[in-house]
Amino acid sequence: MSDRATLPRWIDIGLLPAINLVFAIGISAAVVLIIGENPMEVARIMINGALGYQEGIGYTFYYATNFIFTGLAVAVAFHAGLFNIGGEGQAYLGGLGAALVCLNFPNLHWAIIIPMAIIACAFFGALWAFIPAYLRAKRGSHEVITTIMFNLIAASLMSWLLINVLSPAGTNQPLTDRFTPNTNIPKMHDFLGGLGIEFDSSPLNITFFLALICAFLVWVLIWRTRFGYAVRTQGHSPSAATYAGISSSKVIIIIMIISGALAGMMAVNESVAVAERLVIEFAGGFGFVGIAVALMGRNHPVGIVLAGILFGILYQGGADLAFEISTISKEMIVLIQGLIILFMGALEYMFRPVLINVYRALSSSDETVTIAEAK
Repeated sequence: MSDRATLPRWIDIGLLPAINLVFAIGISAAVVLIIGENPMEVARIMINGALGYQEGIGYTFYYATNFIFTGLAVAVAFHAGLFNIGGEGQAYLGGLGAALVCLNFPNLHWAIIIPMAIIACAFFGALWAFIPAYLRAKRGSHEVITTIMFNLIAASLMSWLLINVLSPAGTNQPLTDRFTPNTNIPKMHDFLGGLGIEFDSSPLNITFFLALICAFLVWVLIWRTRFGYAVRTQGHSPSAATYAGISSSKVIIIIMIISGALAGMMAVNESVAVAERLVIEFAGGFGFVGIAVALMGRNHPVGIVLAGILFGILYQGGADLAFEISTISKEMIVLIQGLIILFMGALEYMFRPVLINVYRALSSSDETVTIAEAK
């Protein structure tokens, strides 16, 4: 019996990540002590900056929206045994799709152009993931290599387009014209204001709800459909999938397209809703952090939503922390984030042998008590 089978699911996906997170926070606190700061004060500033006032909460969930999209993109591919690290490039192309729609159809009603922009983000992201998927399915090229290459190609392509093709006349700035007002996705403070709820202005917008809907749809796809069963079978044992008559090529291509579409939809939040134009480097590393979000969330939509919010707290709280304490730089915040990624990703099973021994010891003692009571 494998170690994974000896632990209940609630320990494997709940307690173990919690222990890893506490350990990562403890190491971060030691680093803070080394540079001469009070860890409790640092924690207070971070939590207050992320959750202590309405604007901070807005920024936290705005960042979390990006992380949910990119985390879901990594997770759906992972369930098929694939490692899509091309979220950055797929998000870039998603932004390009949104820009082409918003700039070329400026007079359409908002009820038409906004769904068109969302579909364009998903379509262009899926299109950028299709080529690595085809190369993996038909030529055996490893998706890690091809998606990394396509990230670089997407960045170069976007730079060229924004400087030479899409930039407004008379300027060399790497951005497009601002989208027309009918493409604007409502901000959360406006949406809640319409319901009679006051909320401070922030970049948070109703794309957050779209991210939650996508998380629910991913859960349905992976765990409640025949195709999802085929995906999980392919991920656990490609040979068993082939024996069962499942087309590995079909699964690989379709799931990578879905993964790319989810990554591309990050551009809905960044380009359509917030920047209201296409700007260079808008992806901002969110595609790579999505890998950590998926690992931390155990590739389950609920875990990914929670992990996305945690990283949103780290991003927003870290920004306030760097502003409040001069000795803590942005690099220090990146270090704390890196420690969490390290213990939640690369070292996620470091404490598993200990938990297995404790669980077996407790189970043995319970069995002994049961036998004694029976006698």
